Amino acid sequence: MRIFARRRRFQRNARLTLYKLKLKHNMHNKLTTSIIALLTCAAAAAQKTAGVTVANNSDKARRHAPVVIQLDKTDMNVRRAIVTADGVETPCQLDDIDQDGRADELCFMADVEARSARQYTVTLYSTGRPQEYVPQVYAEMLLKNKKIKAENKQDLYISALTVDRGTNPYWQLHHHGAAFENELVAYRIYFDHRQTVDIYGKYRKGLELKQTQFYPDAGQKAAGYGDDVLWVGSTLGLGTLRGWDGVKPTMLDNVERRSQKIIARGPVRTIIEVKDEGWTPQGAAAPVDMTTLYTLYVGRRECHIAAKLEGADESTRLATGFINVKGSTEYSDRHGLRGCWGTDWPVSAKDSVGHKRETVGLGIYIPEEYIASEEPADKHNYAYTVKPIDGKLNYWITFGSDNETFGYHSREEWFSYLSEWKKEMEKPVEVTVRVKDKR
Repeated sequence: MRIFARRRRFQRNARLTLYKLKLKHNMHNKLTTSIIALLTCAAAAAQKTAGVTVANNSDKARRHAPVVIQLDKTDMNVRRAIVTADGVETPCQLDDIDQDGRADELCFMADVEARSARQYTVTLYSTGRPQEYVPQVYAEMLLKNKKIKAENKQDLYISALTVDRGTNPYWQLHHHGAAFENELVAYRIYFDHRQTVDIYGKYRKGLELKQTQFYPDAGQKAAGYGDDVLWVGSTLGLGTLRGWDGVKPTMLDNVERRSQKIIARGPVRTIIEVKDEGWTPQGAAAPVDMTTLYTLYVGRRECHIAAKLEGADESTRLATGFINVKGSTEYSDRHGLRGCWGTDWPVSAKDSVGHKRETVGLGIYIPEEYIASEEPADKHNYAYTVKPIDGKLNYWITFGSDNETFGYHSREEWFSYLSEWKKEMEKPVEVTVRVKDKR
């Protein structure tokens, strides 16, 4: 009997222990569910919605008008954004310009008819990952892989490179520096004391640098891929920013630390950062730290160049402009817009085998407040001397290739385009942001 009694007590205690364990497990589940629900609510609440009005006050429709919304005054770390218009999602991107881990700008493109406005809804989230869209722009930096001989199959991709004084990586970098494109045009920036901006013209619209890497092979050329269309040498290329010695442009020598970095890769714009730290321009009393951003948007020919010079003063003078293409015709409105149309070999004489003479149109627009002087053309350049205002300098460059099936094919057409382009640059769309709710 005692044995049976002990067995019953053991079974009763075991059932009681099991019940307590089940109760504890259920309480844990309820607590976990409550925490998850709380976190879900918090995540849902960590968003802001704004209405954005994009107004076009010009007499011409605007296509691919850049809309950039500053996020520095937003009291949230924006991780994801959705932009819609008329219920349709519009590709956008978040960019961390200063590379501090927080998005500084939201960018998207707007199409707005003449004398009208279009409404967009922007929703910002503090959680999640950026929306994925089909890339409409592309950027790359590559180191040369000595094991790969083909010029269009290099595989050592990098995002940034910094070198100290005395180190020149020009020959170790494939296509000599960062390259970037949209469906219309492509640019590259030399990584050396010249920092020349060079161009790549296309026959058809589309992204192709991933395939050609700026150097198409014979098969790609036969298939209609583009190519380098401008010989730049030591000239200003297209919009290269350099020093000024009072007579002529000077190279960016005397730089303590030089770098290039891909800040943004798309889907709607690329941003390349070039830094020259500890640069002592000729005649300067103290070193200057210069950071230059090159921004290219989808659907736009022009590249925006924005320089920030720490340590510069009102006497600082720089030079920019573009190469005097042999036999070119110049166009200038004497108020910051200048261009040319001409034909020349795109490479040096010794490398001309397999190339043809290329006809290009070049253009630059510099707001007048930055212009110190428009220099007379010489055999090398159409140059300007420019001055930063409050340590900043902004201007735009553009180009077209006569190879294009979609572009301009005479100096008259090109100069007419430049005139209309300046009007658009001077009168961009107006953007108004209204916060709809704040949760």
